[in-house]
Amino acid sequence: MTSSPPRTELSADEARRIALRAQGFLGTPDRKAGVRGVLRHLGAVQLDTISVLARSHELIPYARLGAIPRKKVEGAYWNPASTSPHAFEYWSHAACILPVEEWPHFAFRRRAYRSRPHWNHDLPPDVYDQVIKQLRAQGPLTATELGGAKRTSDWWDWSGTKVAVERALMYGEVVCVERRGWKRVYDLAERAIPDTLLHDELDDAECLRRLVRLAGESLGVGTRTDIADYHRLKAEQVDTVIADSGLVPVTVEGWAKPAWADPAALEAPARGRHRTTLLSPFDSLIWERARTERIFGFTHRLEAYVPKPKRVYGYFAMPVLAGGHLVGRVDPAREGNTLVARQVSLNGPKAVPAVAQALLEAASWVNCTNVRVERVDAPDLHTPLTRELARALT
Repeated sequence: MTSSPPRTELSADEARRIALRAQGFLGTPDRKAGVRGVLRHLGAVQLDTISVLARSHELIPYARLGAIPRKKVEGAYWNPASTSPHAFEYWSHAACILPVEEWPHFAFRRRAYRSRPHWNHDLPPDVYDQVIKQLRAQGPLTATELGGAKRTSDWWDWSGTKVAVERALMYGEVVCVERRGWKRVYDLAERAIPDTLLHDELDDAECLRRLVRLAGESLGVGTRTDIADYHRLKAEQVDTVIADSGLVPVTVEGWAKPAWADPAALEAPARGRHRTTLLSPFDSLIWERARTERIFGFTHRLEAYVPKPKRVYGYFAMPVLAGGHLVGRVDPAREGNTLVARQVSLNGPKAVPAVAQALLEAASWVNCTNVRVERVDAPDLHTPLTRELARALT
């Protein structure tokens, strides 16, 4: 008996559900695999300096698994005492935590960094070699411990030591093995990466083919732009390997451009339990704005770097996912043991219970015992939302 070929025409709703399942928001989460399972499943978890409820790399597993202890999240990523590291930090979609088994597949990027000019910072003579010697002699160190990260208080005014160790990171001679107080902790790759993975033997085509396939699996279905954006590849790099990546060409209702799907995602309908949760703006479900608009009909952008008078939804507005749709936004803050919803935007009265549920779970996760709503964009929904919260808190 032969299996039927995978479907190549998808409705917009099917594509949305496939994307949700691929990102871990539809169906029963693999709690046994935990945070490490989320990392392997997504292929990349973005890091960012902003911390409101928590840092983004903590919010990513929380959104999928629920209120797991934050210390457990950090330990699952880094666990520096382990003799078998399972993650490293490198440049993917941005600065990301990546599964250690993908180290060989970033050889193309390490080679590119080694061959390109570095115009942002000058590297003083001999400092690079000194940093490598110091790490070899003393073990994992922060830039401060290596001799200082900055010359002045300006954010981008790096010291020669910081320039050298960051360049070594890009080249792959040094690896970030954990974040300590948000500072990178650097070690030699020869110590931190398992011997079986520590090589740059794969050619560019093989690296790209692997990352394109991984992006397709993590997205479920996506356009060329979606797939390229996942690990920040160039569109032409995707073009050279996508035919051999194992992804299947598909058409999606309402999508103006061709798409590719993970064949496993096409084998069975995407069904199961939906998560209701707040999403980090850096969550891979929504980090590409055009894709978010295409799949969810939801326009969103991070306004942290927008001047305050020009913000529409708030400094760190977090989309609310419920029932497989984006039903609103919350701009959160914390005051003592109170989670403050500075600004709430709702897609109508039906979104009230879901937003209340998302706020309550987030409050519990960050050890807040109260939730206060300051502003709701639709004033007539302020009372129903506060009433829903009060009912659950009493």
